[in-house]
Amino acid sequence: MKEKNKLVNKVKRLLRRLGCPRWLHYYGPKKYEFFQHFVALLIRFFCRLSYRRVKKLLDWLGLVCPSKSSLQRTSMKLDSSFWSRVLKATSSTPYIIAIDSTGFSRTNPSYHYLKRINGALPKVPIKASIAVDTKTKKAVAAKIRVLPAHDVKDAIQLIKKSQPKKVVADKAYDSNNIHEYCQQNSIKAHIPQRKYGKPRFHRWNARQKAAEHFKKKTYHRREMSESTNSSIKRTMGSSVSSKKAKTIRTEIYGRLTCHNIFFWLFQDSGLNRFQELLFNILIKECQEPPVTDWGHDVGLPGQPHM
Repeated sequence: MKEKNKLVNKVKRLLRRLGCPRWLHYYGPKKYEFFQHFVALLIRFFCRLSYRRVKKLLDWLGLVCPSKSSLQRTSMKLDSSFWSRVLKATSSTPYIIAIDSTGFSRTNPSYHYLKRINGALPKVPIKASIAVDTKTKKAVAAKIRVLPAHDVKDAIQLIKKSQPKKVVADKAYDSNNIHEYCQQNSIKAHIPQRKYGKPRFHRWNARQKAAEHFKKKTYHRREMSESTNSSIKRTMGSSVSSKKAKTIRTEIYGRLTCHNIFFWLFQDSGLNRFQELLFNILIKECQEPPVTDWGHDVGLPGQPHM
């Protein structure tokens, strides 16, 4: 219950910083506040529950939770601009960001069933381009696409939202447009050059200038983005259960927000308390003398004491 109160207080302060209204609507009976909707959605994303199950879980725990249909309508209302503000508020201003993309699978029928009915192939996976602060491993900005697209299309938008001093990415982001934008905004891009493709030297001016200042040690900070993507998938799943584009974006943005918020809650307190408790239990067990004759000391059931 104490951790729940800490989560509720974090969400309340976050929504006040963003200037969000207390209620989601202006008309009708105002029964549930916006933070109650938001907390229920975060618990759903973190625990990988459905709308019905998160409603039942919070009701069993005696917590206030809106209905299943209300949570669905709330997830439809929250757009990408709102979640971008949430990610920016839950992370600090980065110095170096690492840009990388990852995929989330959808819930599809089994391959055996599709083969038996000669059905179509499963749907295209969801693509998420994420900008990660290499110091804190928090998601600073993200772009969710339901249809496939190249990595270069979302890079400039992620850099513009993050406003870093340095950018690291793999060879897929080696584009002259990205280097030009970084040079115009005094941002150092550490992106290795591609060795394939037809050379077009009249369009490689920005790439050549960036290659002169390329540092391999700084470039290896890109591993933080892969670590963050792996952490999100291992803790909150690598597939999405939503069907529509709006709810899919809300679900993935919500997982990134949970990654940032629960990093606050458990970075120093939860794990250290668990380690301290486990250490005390081990010390106590080692200090207590072992009991060799249980029947003689305490007496077995049905036997008199000696």
